Amino acid sequence: MGLPLWTWAAPIAGVALAIAKLAHFELPWFIVAPVLVAAVLSAVHHAEVIAHRIGEPYGTLVLAIAVTTIEVGLIISLMLADGPESSALARDTVFAAVMIILNGIVGLALLIAGVRHHEPGFNLSGTNAALTVLSALTVLTMILPNVTETTPGPFYSNMQLGFVAVVSVVLYLSFVFTQTIRHRDYFLYSGGDIETVAPTETRTALAALGLLLAALVGVVMSGKALAPTITAAVDAAGAPDALVGVIIAAIVLMPEGLAAVRAARANRLQDSLNLALGSAMASIGLTIPAVAVVSLAKGFPLTLGLGPLDTELLLLSLFLAVLSLRTGRTTALNGVVHLTIFAVYLFTVINP
Repeated sequence: MGLPLWTWAAPIAGVALAIAKLAHFELPWFIVAPVLVAAVLSAVHHAEVIAHRIGEPYGTLVLAIAVTTIEVGLIISLMLADGPESSALARDTVFAAVMIILNGIVGLALLIAGVRHHEPGFNLSGTNAALTVLSALTVLTMILPNVTETTPGPFYSNMQLGFVAVVSVVLYLSFVFTQTIRHRDYFLYSGGDIETVAPTETRTALAALGLLLAALVGVVMSGKALAPTITAAVDAAGAPDALVGVIIAAIVLMPEGLAAVRAARANRLQDSLNLALGSAMASIGLTIPAVAVVSLAKGFPLTLGLGPLDTELLLLSLFLAVLSLRTGRTTALNGVVHLTIFAVYLFTVINP
C-alpha cells in the first residue's frame, strides 16, 4: 500500500516554509499554523508506517524519538529567539509533556481500553522498568535542583547541569538497550484478542523515512516562525508563562495521543504504554541534555526546579501511575482518575 497524498504534501509544504524562513521571508501565523499541524501529523504517520515495518517495541521507539526531536527543535528555536527570557521554557515544556503523557494520554488510553475491552492486560515487567527510569529522570531534573547547595534553586551550577545532562542520557540509553536488546520480551504482550497490523513494504517504509525527516524540518521551522505569536498571545491574555510550555507540548504530543488511543481501541494497550512512557522518558532524557548544551554554550540561565504546587502534582502523577499499572491488568476507573488529575493540572496552570 502506498502513502496517502497528504502525507507527501505536508512535508513538502514544511520544507518550503523552512526555505522561506531561512530566506527571512515572514509568513502570517494563519498560514504557518496549518503547516505546523499538518507536518506534525505527517511526521507521526510516517513514523507509524516505519513502525509497522520494523515491529515492536522498535516501532514505538521510532515514534518516541520522532516526537522528542520535534519537541527539542521547538524548544531550542524558542530559546534562541527569546534568549535569557526563556530560561524556564524547557522545564515548563518537559513538565507539561510528562503531565500530558502520564495523565492525559495514559488516562485516555486506560479509559478507552477499559470501556471497550473490560480489563485489558499488558506486560508488567516492561511497565515497571519504564516507570523506574521515568521516576529517576523526573526527580533528578525537576526536583533536585531546588535543594542543591552550590547555587540557590531552582538552578543547577554549570558543573551540576553538565553532570545531570550526562546522567539523563545514560539512563535513557540504558532503558533503550533494555527495551530493544536485553529484555525485549518485557515490552511485548500477546494475551487477549489483539488486532494485528499488516507489515509495511520495504519501499514504502524507505519513502516514509525520507518524508519523516522532511516533516521534522518543517515542524522545527514552523515552530520557530510561530514563537513570537505564541508568546505574544499568552502575554496578551495575561496567562502565566508556563502556558507557553503547555501549548508547545500539546502541539507536539497531539498526534502521539491519537496513536496511543488507536492502539488502545485495538486492544493493544501494551503499545499505548510503550509509546506514552517511552516518550515521557525521551522528553526528559534527550530534551534536557540538548537544552543544557545550548544553555552552557550561550550562557543562558536554565531554570529546572519546579515550584511546590507542580512538584506535588508530579509526585502524585507518578504515584498514581505506579498504582494503576501495578498488576498487569487495568480498568476504566484508573483512566478516569488520571484524567481527573490532568484536569486539575490544566486548571492550576491557568489559575495557580
